[in-house]
Amino acid sequence: MIQWLAIALFVVLQAIADLHAAWGLGWRWPYDSEAGLAKAVIGTPSVTRMPSLAACLVVAGLLAVVSLWPLFASGLLTAPWPAWLTQLAGAGLASVFVGRGIAGYLPAWRSRFSEQPFAGLDQRYYAPLCFAIGTGILVILLQGIP
Repeated sequence: MIQWLAIALFVVLQAIADLHAAWGLGWRWPYDSEAGLAKAVIGTPSVTRMPSLAACLVVAGLLAVVSLWPLFASGLLTAPWPAWLTQLAGAGLASVFVGRGIAGYLPAWRSRFSEQPFAGLDQRYYAPLCFAIGTGILVILLQGIP
């Protein structure tokens, strides 16, 4: 069961990483324009441009690295470092993702990222997805690192 959860988390995180890389390379899906995409994925008022290629690739790279954590934590990949380091990384990742999931519903976040359609997409999809990823990481973490 845990291995299936680990694979699911890997696939979801890797897909999100791939999407960020594609956006950095100029792909505008699911919108027709850079401004439309920026309003949907950044959410700050008056945003009209996507972040730079470098910024998108940094996010994509970080997400790609994070996507490997469930595979190491579940024993699907053998970690070349001590188990406690995998546990520590998992605790940090769970905190970040659960925190981001919760933040999507806080007034301070809502006022900072108020641009539509981001604000609606965030409450409907982005924040719950982050919370689910963080919860999945917690489940694997609590199951124990092999």
